[in-house]
Amino acid sequence: MTKVLLCAVVLAACASSASQSPAGAGTTPSGTASLYDRLGGKPAITAVVDDFIGNVAADKRINDKFAKTDIPHLKMELVDQICAATGGPCKYTGRDMRDVHSGMNVTDAQFDALVGDLKASLDKFKVGDREQGELLGALGKMRGDIVGH
Repeated sequence: MTKVLLCAVVLAACASSASQSPAGAGTTPSGTASLYDRLGGKPAITAVVDDFIGNVAADKRINDKFAKTDIPHLKMELVDQICAATGGPCKYTGRDMRDVHSGMNVTDAQFDALVGDLKASLDKFKVGDREQGELLGALGKMRGDIVGH
């Protein structure tokens, strides 16, 4: 259940921010590069996820939620979720955010801590303001499906 919180937060960060382009197409219908491509593709997403997991592990505000999590599996899921949600060739087959968080009672403070940990990773890898805005803006829209359920 705890790994799902982190997966959900990252997926939520991306889910509604990108147009879904066909695998390998690399552009949105308007002809601009997909968010997946602007983020640097799967290698860059993997690097950010690895760093993000490290931030969460060191974050005493939330790390106890992940004490029993299979971290390698979590990393794999997060990469696939972000890849798929940003227009890349990966597939995400997980449940929706409201169902995933049902009974978890995620607090605003926990949600904000994860967002902060993600932001720190995005900053470390010099992800552009536009891309960060898309990711983090979409996350804010998903708060209602994650917090308090």
